[in-house]
Amino acid sequence: MPVNHIEAGVLRVAYLEQGPADGWPCILCHGFPYDVHAYAEVAPALASAGARVIVPYLRGYGPTRFLLPDTPRSGEQAALAADLLALMDALHIPQAVLAGYDWGGRAACIVSALWPERVVALVSGNAYNLQDIARSGEPQAPEVEAALWYQYYFHAERGRLGLARDRRGLARLLWRMWSPTWVFDEATFERSAAAFDNPDFVDVVIHSYRHRFGLAPGDPAVAPIETRLSAQPPIGVPTIAIDGSADGVNSGTRHHAPHFTGPYQHRVFEGAGHNLPQERPADWAQAVLDARRLAGIGA
Repeated sequence: MPVNHIEAGVLRVAYLEQGPADGWPCILCHGFPYDVHAYAEVAPALASAGARVIVPYLRGYGPTRFLLPDTPRSGEQAALAADLLALMDALHIPQAVLAGYDWGGRAACIVSALWPERVVALVSGNAYNLQDIARSGEPQAPEVEAALWYQYYFHAERGRLGLARDRRGLARLLWRMWSPTWVFDEATFERSAAAFDNPDFVDVVIHSYRHRFGLAPGDPAVAPIETRLSAQPPIGVPTIAIDGSADGVNSGTRHHAPHFTGPYQHRVFEGAGHNLPQERPADWAQAVLDARRLAGIGA
């Protein structure tokens, strides 16, 4: 599938597109450390159901590039949301079904919370994916803290150097730890790992994991968004939240239900890990179609 490009906000976004140009818009957002190939099987399934499917490379991944050299290489949650909103504007998409997990799910959740008029329905891996930065210093259960070792690693310059020296090795380890039941071959991994060769990958990743703990300043351009997020706003759009029962980095989000004030369902993909759309493509595609129905629109 050819890679398209469009200037949107501070980026020249690279994205894949599939399905009829006049189809119902659906934007699929990947996480860290993954890329657009997480949706390699999901996108054609949705396109066959009439969707115009857009799958962008996030900032710092693949062929997506910053337009200006002095733009902060921020990986903060507000920047990811601003990128998604700018992409919708650039593509002249007034409303879309948004689906994502990990970083991409965070962007989709934020747009759903702050700009609900732009969202038909939401599918979110790991449910309410907004960071509560003000409370990030509060310790969690030891098992949770142990799963976040990579984040603490990135807080130090040792972690930045480790990521820069062996981004593939670290990503491959996280794939295995976070999806212990998923058997992927080296070709599958390498297809996505090529996206980590982006020149801004290390800076964006390191900033993301430092900013969320209050250890790095944010981009002033998106500070108003971060201010709004500090209130932990509810999500009122129709939502299907999904967890994997074998997720090695997230132990489950059923308790997030109070954050959702509109039609809401929570699903568990039995045996799946963290990379939900790539591990369970048919189930993920069905969740997108069901979320659209939850919004009162037949698929």
